[in-house]
Amino acid sequence: MPDPHSMRQVDLVGACRAFVSVSERGSFTVGAAALRMSQSVASRRVAALEERYGERLFERTGRRAVLTPFGRDLLPAARQVVRAAGVLDHEAEVAKRRPWRLAVPTTCGTARLAQLIAEARAHGVVLEVQVAAAGERAELVHSQQVRAALLAVPADEARWSVPLGLAGELKVSRVYVATLRPSRTRAGSARRIWIQPEDDVPHIRDPLTRLRDAVGLRPAQVAVAPDLTTAAAETLCSRDLLLCSPDQADDLGLTWRPIGDLTLTRGFALTAAPAVNVDLFETHLSDAVARCLGVPR
Repeated sequence: MPDPHSMRQVDLVGACRAFVSVSERGSFTVGAAALRMSQSVASRRVAALEERYGERLFERTGRRAVLTPFGRDLLPAARQVVRAAGVLDHEAEVAKRRPWRLAVPTTCGTARLAQLIAEARAHGVVLEVQVAAAGERAELVHSQQVRAALLAVPADEARWSVPLGLAGELKVSRVYVATLRPSRTRAGSARRIWIQPEDDVPHIRDPLTRLRDAVGLRPAQVAVAPDLTTAAAETLCSRDLLLCSPDQADDLGLTWRPIGDLTLTRGFALTAAPAVNVDLFETHLSDAVARCLGVPR
């Protein structure tokens, strides 16, 4: 009895297609033409099936190909294989056209996100971005509402890193937080440092608040804004400072300076849902992702 697993090189779907086409048309020549292949290729594929199962599928009489009893018995199953392969091909095409959803930070600008989407299209990926706050992006991945997300992580875990500093009306080359300590003799409210929601994460917020306490600032001098627009507006209409990247400061028309007594970094890593391949983003789209995040060139 032949071993059905012995012919490892048989293209089972292709062979079944040739078998079905020839059986429906009663001719190797016409059946092959219907599949846009040569008669010799169709013959080899049918012969491979016959060798695989150890029985003849056709009686070849002149130009006619007549099913044997074994061929008639096998034909319904072969048709099922062909139909199933067609369904699989269709579903694969649908899956390739389905948008690849990525959760991104609220700090990503529209123009650069558009460039990322365009570059993804050039690599055959229909990318759809969902802008979400730092705390929401991990949940979007966990619930599989997106395939992957750019998550906020400490600098030593980051794939992409963005330096943070203070922006506002500044005439110094470096800002020392201690210089914001309220003066007992000077009237007016103390200058505040505004933290935008993207940076309201422990590895950024906590070191800054510890420094605030260590140098004697008031608790209210480091505040988390409800959104970037509010934080920027507070900075633009006062002497307050915005914790941000150089890229954001430039977009807002603010002067950016590094913090003299603290190094803060906005780190990002790409985290995916189970069984999702993110190699494209780690390789071909890495630079476009970096531009979206404001990574310095």
